[in-house]
Amino acid sequence: MTEMFKNAGYEVTEFNNIADIYIVNTCTVTNMSDRKSRQMLRQAKRNNPNSIVVACGCYVQVAKEEIEKMQEIDLCVGTNQKTDIVNIVENYINSKKKLEKIEDVFSPNIEYGDFGSVTYTEKTRAVIKVQDGCDRFCSYCVIPYARGKVRSRSPKSVLKEIEEIAENGIKEAVITGIHVASYGKDFKNNYRLIDLLEEINKIEGIERIRLGSIEPLLITEEFVERLVKLEKICHHFHLSLQSGSDSTLKRMNRRYTISEFEEIAKRLRKVYNDVILTTDIIVGFPGENEKEFSETYNFLDKIKFYKMHIFKYSPRKGTKAELMENQIPGNIKETRSKELIELSDKNEEYYLKKYIGKNVEVLFEEKDGDYYKGHTSNYIIVKAKSDIDICNKIKNVEIEDIGELYLIGNVIKK
Repeated sequence: MTEMFKNAGYEVTEFNNIADIYIVNTCTVTNMSDRKSRQMLRQAKRNNPNSIVVACGCYVQVAKEEIEKMQEIDLCVGTNQKTDIVNIVENYINSKKKLEKIEDVFSPNIEYGDFGSVTYTEKTRAVIKVQDGCDRFCSYCVIPYARGKVRSRSPKSVLKEIEEIAENGIKEAVITGIHVASYGKDFKNNYRLIDLLEEINKIEGIERIRLGSIEPLLITEEFVERLVKLEKICHHFHLSLQSGSDSTLKRMNRRYTISEFEEIAKRLRKVYNDVILTTDIIVGFPGENEKEFSETYNFLDKIKFYKMHIFKYSPRKGTKAELMENQIPGNIKETRSKELIELSDKNEEYYLKKYIGKNVEVLFEEKDGDYYKGHTSNYIIVKAKSDIDICNKIKNVEIEDIGELYLIGNVIKK
């Protein structure tokens, strides 16, 4: 959306500055994200009472009653309307007519067209959204209601965009979506994510292909057999586990067991000796007793993820989990969250120490004080000094030490 406004001649400024238009792209994953979204919308109007405040994103999509009460909002933009946001805002400016029928934006029977070019380009990488929507209906998640049915971008559209990205000197393409493992499910042929990745791998100029968060069950033996042949694939996989207890996973409506997940982890570690696995974990899910939490802790300690994103369960209106018995008190969630964060930090340090004395390839992204900072293929942060600008360059680095959850090294001069 930022790039669409830039292309239309608008000047982008920091959120806290006075602006004519504020776009707040809301989130509804947790109660905290709902609250932050509301705070940002109110803050925008306080920044400039005469501004146009536009609310879009997932919270807006599912919180019709709350949104209607907020006087700070001038415009609501549905998830299926983001690609037309500039026209919507300009039509509002010309008509000065506040949107009256929110139902028109947030109908449950939304029709989604091709969501077109939705790439966010950073200095060294581009995030390419290839898929939207989800049909998994995990019992805790409101996203299927906010995002609608599975929609996949056409391979032609994706490949054309990545070719343009490569021509502009971007070296890394991050392939993402709401449930990227479902890519191609809505196609009439049998074209799937692995087929798309094989074609992206052929694009000249792209040196790294990174996968965003993926459904563990995507990692079948056939998928890995084909994936390992793609030399540009980054050896970092974010597999969203959510719990290490089978009984909790069943209540969550996750469609795998911990033994199946362990096999998936082994499958990747067998073909990539430097693979890094990261994950998401929810603590305090309804009914999670001490035994189930202990099972989760022990499983996570066994798998040894490089990093874990820990979320305290947050009831979402309209989901099955909201109505489940045995909701867990906040103080217990807090205690369990701290335990898993400590485990995650310990695992991260364990992995980093293994790299001391080794050489790694780093795509440097930015200057950070006296250092240049970048990531390895398997997504470990590395800092190194250099006499010349090495941003957007891949360099070999000899690791000599670790910092606070990052590696420190020296660029190897050829």
